[in-house]
Amino acid sequence: MSETVLSIDNLCVTYKNRQKKVYAVKNASFSIEKGDAVGIVGESGSGKSTLAMALLRLLPARTAEVTGKADFLGRDLLTVDDKALADLRWKELSVVFQKAMSSFSPVHRIGEQIEDIYRVHTPNAQKGEAKERAVELLKLVNLGDRVWRLYPHELSGGMLQRVAIAMSLLFNPRLLIMDEATTALDVVTQGQLLNEIKHMEETLDMTRIMITHDMSVVAASCNKVVVMYAGDIVEVGPVKKVLKTPAHPYTQGLLGSFPSLKGETHALRAIPGSIPDLSQQYNECIFAPRCPHATEACRKARPEPVQVGEGWSSRCVLCGGGKA
Repeated sequence: MSETVLSIDNLCVTYKNRQKKVYAVKNASFSIEKGDAVGIVGESGSGKSTLAMALLRLLPARTAEVTGKADFLGRDLLTVDDKALADLRWKELSVVFQKAMSSFSPVHRIGEQIEDIYRVHTPNAQKGEAKERAVELLKLVNLGDRVWRLYPHELSGGMLQRVAIAMSLLFNPRLLIMDEATTALDVVTQGQLLNEIKHMEETLDMTRIMITHDMSVVAASCNKVVVMYAGDIVEVGPVKKVLKTPAHPYTQGLLGSFPSLKGETHALRAIPGSIPDLSQQYNECIFAPRCPHATEACRKARPEPVQVGEGWSSRCVLCGGGKA
């Protein structure tokens, strides 16, 4: 029986100021099993990064209201005290941020920065222990030990991204969150990095969340996909099944706007319209105004997830299985 690493139940994130509220994530629910590589995909503004920041408790409490539950190995990330959360970060739960290359200090060598992190979390570590661990991880992401002595400006963007990934793995975390970690890389470097990530998962027995807007990244490196639209999770399922026969019209639209390298060529189809105003609450399918299959039933109430197959659900009244 597989072990559930993270179980998210009705997680909501609302940004607020004096004038209005913005409903950025609404009733997000899904689970991640040990060894899963879960891709969270959707357009910009769909709530992907907000969901990750809520799990990490990195949203400002003054302007962001977070409710629901996020059970991580028996502890609720949303309510656990600050000390316990600090102990979880890096050691159990780690993250590689979007544009991680800009997070390095330009005036300190890579080795110094890695050593600082290691000493904060293991103050009794012996001399040389941090370097030994870091060099081991640098080799795992296809970098030599010479990187330890270099400054950030002496490395390319792809190399710095590899260093960021190596740093996130210092303590063999149970769950790694990667927020658009390959977006700024060229296609060749991205492919190499994805292969190295899959190799690391096999080596370190790691579970991963990959946040991206790129379906090819999900197809190449994930076994499960969570599709988000305007703060809603509209489809969850096994990657191979969802990409082959997407159940939700929005997932179909995402795949239709992405070129295929196999099979017959076809004209790319953009999804008409734009993401709705998230300061409003909608008592209907939120994708209905952009959906080519929308009916009157779609506009009467917000649909509940429909079971399409084993471990596969879609928030669409038209889904009886397969395409709508």
